[in-house]
Amino acid sequence: MPSAKIQPPLAGKAVLVVGASTGIGAATARVLAADGAAVMLVARSKAPLAELTEELTSAGHEVAYTTGDVSLAADVAAFVDATVARFGRLDGAFNNAAMPGSGRLDAVTEEDFDRIMAVNVKGTWLCIREEVRVMAEQGSGSIVNMSSIGGLRGSSGSGAYQATKHAVIGLTRTAAHDFGPLGIRVNVLAPGPTESAMLDHLRQAIPGGVEARIAATPLRKAGTGTEVGATTAFLLSDRASHLSGVVLPVDGGFLA
Repeated sequence: MPSAKIQPPLAGKAVLVVGASTGIGAATARVLAADGAAVMLVARSKAPLAELTEELTSAGHEVAYTTGDVSLAADVAAFVDATVARFGRLDGAFNNAAMPGSGRLDAVTEEDFDRIMAVNVKGTWLCIREEVRVMAEQGSGSIVNMSSIGGLRGSSGSGAYQATKHAVIGLTRTAAHDFGPLGIRVNVLAPGPTESAMLDHLRQAIPGGVEARIAATPLRKAGTGTEVGATTAFLLSDRASHLSGVVLPVDGGFLA
């Protein structure tokens, strides 16, 4: 008797990736598609989304894209609705959109502080709110938010950014309590140094800081977007069905 075909872990699921144009977001989209998900890509810039969508659809995956700014409530509602219109449902979401920030706290301008809070904190809250609107009607769903090891400890030179990442952890833990009774799981990743454009920004903003963290990491290397993506895929899958409110470092042991 022939054995049953093993389905990919995300087969039949529709997943929204916010902040999908480059870096961790794009790498995660590739992992999710390979794991069988139908994926909606979102970012502010159209060109990289179109390129990634072409790459993945050419490989036989079900992928679409739309643009939007996470700090604008109307945009967030629109791209969540676009996901449902395209795929018929929303089973998972990866809220990855963020902007970096550097400088000692007394050197950060009010304009810069407001902008980073609007994207990293308000944007995450808006995404959760709109995703839950759909998932609550379905009675199920999984959300993964993006924090950082900077959300679990402090260091000098990027205080505004670290404040936003602490806030994302707080939002996640509260959301896990609020929406667990509705069948919705909410977890958060806390990556260490991960090769990306943001890491390159930190290398320039805090000379030697990235290398010092990598040297203090037990695995002695920066992570990759694919490694973060694989962890995200696990949390979005039914294999993590009893995990909610978890803050999961993907940091090579840095916080051990």
